[in-house]
Amino acid sequence: MKCIPLLASVIAVAACALTTSAPVRGAAPPQIESEFRAAWIATVANIDWPSKPGLSVKRQKQEFVDLLDAAVDLNLNAVVLQVRPACDAIYRSELEPWSSVLSGRMGVAPDPAYDPLEFAVAEAHRRGLQLHAWFNPYRASHPSYKGELSSDHVSERLPNSVVEYGSYLWLDPSDADAAKHSLDVILDVVRRYDIDGVHFDDYFYPYPITQTAEDANNGLEGGVAKSGKVPFPDDRSWNAYVASTDAGERLARPDWRRQSINNFVRDVYHGVKREKPHVLFGISPFGIWRPGHPASVVGFDAYAELYADSKLWLEEGWVDYFTPQLYWPVRSSGQSYPVLLEWWTRQNPHGRPIWPGLFTSKVRQSPRGKDWGASEIVEQVQITQAFDDAGGNVHFSMKALSQNYGGVADALREGPYRTPALPPNCGALGGASAPPAQPTATLDAGRIRLQPDAAPWLWAVQTRDASGWTTRVLPGATESVEVANGAQEVVITAVDRLGQRSVPARVVPQ
Repeated sequence: MKCIPLLASVIAVAACALTTSAPVRGAAPPQIESEFRAAWIATVANIDWPSKPGLSVKRQKQEFVDLLDAAVDLNLNAVVLQVRPACDAIYRSELEPWSSVLSGRMGVAPDPAYDPLEFAVAEAHRRGLQLHAWFNPYRASHPSYKGELSSDHVSERLPNSVVEYGSYLWLDPSDADAAKHSLDVILDVVRRYDIDGVHFDDYFYPYPITQTAEDANNGLEGGVAKSGKVPFPDDRSWNAYVASTDAGERLARPDWRRQSINNFVRDVYHGVKREKPHVLFGISPFGIWRPGHPASVVGFDAYAELYADSKLWLEEGWVDYFTPQLYWPVRSSGQSYPVLLEWWTRQNPHGRPIWPGLFTSKVRQSPRGKDWGASEIVEQVQITQAFDDAGGNVHFSMKALSQNYGGVADALREGPYRTPALPPNCGALGGASAPPAQPTATLDAGRIRLQPDAAPWLWAVQTRDASGWTTRVLPGATESVEVANGAQEVVITAVDRLGQRSVPARVVPQ
């Protein structure tokens, strides 16, 4: 849902030397767009960060800062960092071991000691970027790691809750102890870190595998089901359910699996809101709910294969935002991007923000027939911007943007992302009671001093000179802004971390 910016009159404010408090005449500044612009930073298999295991702490930090700087340069306003790729932690945890993607060995802490998530949050916020913490709720190991599992891994702590499926270990989603463990992990992060959101991707029950080979991901978080699939080995939890349930009340096995996922999604949503109402909960499911919905759509059935009833989560309001992975071209006959986007916006009775995921990494550095050009991603962003009921996109993944695959970053910067955007107003979702107070802004020695009643999340600074208006979005920690020669007026708006805007303040140099 596209959030509507606060409409408020611009009020002249008293100012010290070299300013005037007289009423200002002339055109109002242009409206600053509200749009969620984000990218996933995947840590599993070192897809995005760190670039490989075993890097020095100094190198890890520099690589992450470089990704954030690339996001700022592209006028993004959020990143989605994978903090739990496979029941391991990209942060200090007493519940799960250190991830092997950092040191190369599971359970080994960074040396010298630092907390990557704490560092990431601080650096993102310093740049005015939201940071959403991305969790995989059920995957317990990934085949990219060839070493030994640590003694504090969930397979050792809860051996009856973990099953082997192909070359992966998986928490059984219908096992009560497994569900409690994942919920405890997520809420522990919500309590201890100043994150802006909790995020899931498309992994619930795993993508099916065959008797002889698993689905090939090609570096992407996702997969395509093949025929001859191997049943998921959840006999233990299923038999316990059958033994404890009267036959007349017993769900069929697929419905029982979906109910387990539904209950977990509901519990995470309510748990996050109890801990910190301002933290948003979002899910990025497979982009097709079921083939035939809408009628032209064909493809993988996530409802039947992953037991993910993602339409229900949106209908029940168990998410604060929804990011379906619409990883198909605009002109695909069976999975058209705009057709699927429109369908999802119609399944949204609570008016939750819809911020689709884009397959930006498919724009490769070297042209190949099966890959997309940058123009495909630009067109998808423009389609989203034109939708009244959608308000942004998330790109998979940040590496494609930071390395400018096929010129895609340049095309976005010169096209739909050429001007900054403020994050959508999600105040009602985050439990906010009021927008920020109007700031006091004074001009002294060619610099505007920003003096809010309370530190905002962002400043929107709009300056008019003889050529027109320019807009800058600055981190809330910014205390002053230089006024260029020739500036005729400056309009300043305070923005909180939920996207709510203050009444603007106007400063007029004499």
